[in-house]
Amino acid sequence: MISLEGKVGLVVGIANDHSIAYGCAKAFRAAGAALAITYLNDKARPFVAPLAEGLQSDLFVPCDVEVDGNLEAAFAAVEKRYGKLDFLLHSIAYAPKPDLGGRLVDSSAGGFARAMDISCHSFLRMARLAEPLMADGGSLLTVSYYGAEKVVEHYGVMGPVKAALECASLYLANELGPRGIRVNVLSPGPIATRAASGIPGFNDLLNDAEKRGPTHHLAGIGDVGAMAAFLASDLSRNMTGNIVFIDAGSHIVA
Repeated sequence: MISLEGKVGLVVGIANDHSIAYGCAKAFRAAGAALAITYLNDKARPFVAPLAEGLQSDLFVPCDVEVDGNLEAAFAAVEKRYGKLDFLLHSIAYAPKPDLGGRLVDSSAGGFARAMDISCHSFLRMARLAEPLMADGGSLLTVSYYGAEKVVEHYGVMGPVKAALECASLYLANELGPRGIRVNVLSPGPIATRAASGIPGFNDLLNDAEKRGPTHHLAGIGDVGAMAAFLASDLSRNMTGNIVFIDAGSHIVA
C-alpha cells in the first residue's frame, strides 16, 4: 500500500483533466499527500482551479517559468504554508509550433533555446529551490518520452530537449543524492494530452504504440500517476537516477 500521509508535494504542469500532471496529482492525493498546485496564468486558471479544488489542494498559485520571480514566489509560498517539501512533479514542456513541426536542422536558435529553457532548465531551477525545503530528503520527478532515446517521426526539436532533460536528471541524482534527494524520470508512452495534440501525426503514434506494444493497449494518466506515487513514497527510497517507462512495453519493440 503506497502511503504519502504527512508528505507535501508540489505539482507543476496541470493544464486540464487530461494532463499527465493531473493523473499524478490524483494518485498523490489518493495516497494521502497534501498538495500545492500551480497554474500557468490567468487564462489557464479557470481550467485548473476546479481540479485543484477537487484534489483539496492546500495551496494554488501561479507559476510561469518565463516570468521573472514567478517560480521563486511559488516556492516561497510552499515554504510559508508548509515549511517543507517532500516531493515535486515537473511536468511542463514547450516548443514553438514552427520548430516542433519542422525539421530539427531547420529549428531556430530562439525556438530551440526557449524549448530548452522551459522544458529542461526549469527543472534544474526547481531542484535548486526545492533543495533547502527537503532537509529530510525528498523526491524530484520529471516527465520525458521515448523520443529522447530514439528518433520518433515529427517529434523534432523536443527529441534533443527531452534527451537533455533525462541527462540533466542523472546529474541531479548524483549531486543531490548525498542530501537524500532522489531524482527520477517518468517516461510514458504516447498519451492524448493537450500538449501532445500539437505534434504532427500524433494519432499515428498512438495507433502504432497500441499495435506494436506487447500488451496491445496504451498506458493512461492513471498508470503514470501510480508510478509517480510510488516514486514519491518511501517505498522507493533506494531508487534514483532512473528513467522509468510506463508505456505497456512499447519501448522494447523495434
